[in-house]
Amino acid sequence: MHKIGLFLIGILFSTFLFGQGTNEKAIDGKKLDKDKMEGMDYMPVFHGTVRAKYEWQTTNNEQRFQVRNARIGFTGNVLPIVAYKLEIDLSDQGSIRMLDAYTRIFPVHDLDFTIGQMRVPFTIDAHRSPHQQYFANRSFIAKQVGNVRDVGATLGFNWDEGPLPFIIQAGVFNGSGLTNQQEWHKAMNYSVKAQVLFAKGWNLTFGNQRIKPDAFAIQMYDIGMFYQNKKWHIEAEYLLKSYADNAFGKVHAINSFACYTFPIRGLFQAMSVLMRYDSMSDHSDGLLWDEETKSLGISDYGRHRLTGGVTFSFAKKFVADIRINYEQYFYKNNAVPKESEQNKLVIEFMTRF
Repeated sequence: MHKIGLFLIGILFSTFLFGQGTNEKAIDGKKLDKDKMEGMDYMPVFHGTVRAKYEWQTTNNEQRFQVRNARIGFTGNVLPIVAYKLEIDLSDQGSIRMLDAYTRIFPVHDLDFTIGQMRVPFTIDAHRSPHQQYFANRSFIAKQVGNVRDVGATLGFNWDEGPLPFIIQAGVFNGSGLTNQQEWHKAMNYSVKAQVLFAKGWNLTFGNQRIKPDAFAIQMYDIGMFYQNKKWHIEAEYLLKSYADNAFGKVHAINSFACYTFPIRGLFQAMSVLMRYDSMSDHSDGLLWDEETKSLGISDYGRHRLTGGVTFSFAKKFVADIRINYEQYFYKNNAVPKESEQNKLVIEFMTRF
């Protein structure tokens, strides 16, 4: 791990010292010339996401309203090669959480360095912001198995030229989450994510991540692929999670779905029809120790789920959507479902501004 950290730091300083491409940077994927940016307005850009929903669990006939997210954030630049992002959720299931707080530097062409608090680069579905999600509730990969936000530093390289464009992100992180930043660590955690854009509309993603929530280190491996055009989005992803010293059995998680979007007339601009299958085996978050078995305890029982739904979009997708989903869960006989992980109808209103 020390070698990984020194490697990242070495690359960073070499780009500052010897880089020749500092007259260009990327903002929202567009390369801009530094001379044209000197008179640019550096006022922050304010954005946010509100997700409010109604849920009815058909298993026990219980229902509720919930503000799932009320996110606000600021992004901007203080120099042509220095950007920042701050994001806070005022209602993350009723709690206030600081999510993103980082500085991003573009030392040379196609390279960026980020330091601060951020979502760890790993998986496809867990890396989506709430307004970019296709379903009202996240997949098991995005919610339980592969969802990590931490404090650290990353290097990103985006090569969009030639016959095989690719994106690589690699970073080192504390591993103790967002609230324990004063802890010291003998070894840092790491995460690597590589995306290969091998054909128009296609994305092949690989990922590897090491975390250590408590006494036992956890290794995760992820592979996924999706195809997207104006009407279709088809995606499949697999994640393997293994625990040091066989403290818990290997966890297997799958997420697969298809979405077909077509224009309609009237109040809405478009309608999407969606179907998802996702599953996970018995899972441990690495924090629950079972004295009786002398191993990590189960934090999430294994299950399968089928989700069907429709999304109505007032404008283009992911701006102002109404998501209507029904989720059907399948558990083993000895499983103990969590209170909110049962068959349900979900109607969600999502607004992005």
